[in-house]
Amino acid sequence: MPRSNYYNPAMARLSIPDPLQTTPQAPTLPVAPTSAQIFRPDGRPADAMRPVRFTIGYVATAEGSVLIETGNTRVLCNATIETGVPGWMRNSGRGWVTAEYGMLPRATLTRTPRESERGKVGGRTHEIQRLIGRSLRAVVDMKALGERTLILDCDVLQADGGTRTAAITGASVALSIALGKLVAAGTLKASPLRQMLAATSVGIVDGNILLDLAYEEDSRADVDMNVVMLASGGLVETQATAERVSYTRAQLTAMLDYAEKGIRELLAAQRAALAAAT
Repeated sequence: MPRSNYYNPAMARLSIPDPLQTTPQAPTLPVAPTSAQIFRPDGRPADAMRPVRFTIGYVATAEGSVLIETGNTRVLCNATIETGVPGWMRNSGRGWVTAEYGMLPRATLTRTPRESERGKVGGRTHEIQRLIGRSLRAVVDMKALGERTLILDCDVLQADGGTRTAAITGASVALSIALGKLVAAGTLKASPLRQMLAATSVGIVDGNILLDLAYEEDSRADVDMNVVMLASGGLVETQATAERVSYTRAQLTAMLDYAEKGIRELLAAQRAALAAAT
């Protein structure tokens, strides 16, 4: 049976130490505007994440399976382990991690045709698949994995902003479960997973820095940013785009601080979900 772990950052601030990582202290954030100063569709403060839930074992047939829900965004992440690697990596003694991403036709308010109907994968899909794959390869020891390929399939069941960051966060959990099964089976002596990682969005809407944008906020953001961060605090990816107006270096720093705060909450939720599943 799937096991669901619900984590609401507005109700609990988990701080679970990772024995393998020395976690730096979270930065001191700028004072977030009060609810009287800024309106968000769900009533969150500017620096608050949406509630997140991980349902582990959602698909029984996958080596690692997680349904991640962040607010109204739901992404199913399944990990598959296959023997062998792409041709250009054969006889290297190293493994490979890749990802595929897609959205169900009615994941959005109006139906989006399947990409198979159009006969090709769209540019946005290619970009997101590559982002997920790059992010996950940053935390896997390919030599320790051996000549195996890990495929992460991330399918958006419902989209309300932040689907790519939710996919990375959920795929990290699915990856951990799949590699743990290799160790449990005696195939590997130790997990090739160096550490966990997670991702979130942050942006500037109506001049205010907001964490974890829902679709209504993301669609009218002046600046949109995605951040992928390791449990150790290292940054894997930062994508900041000025959609309408430019942003200052001070705003960039503040957005990174907001993102770090949110990602630390996601990492804590990941650890809690994995602990509850064992």
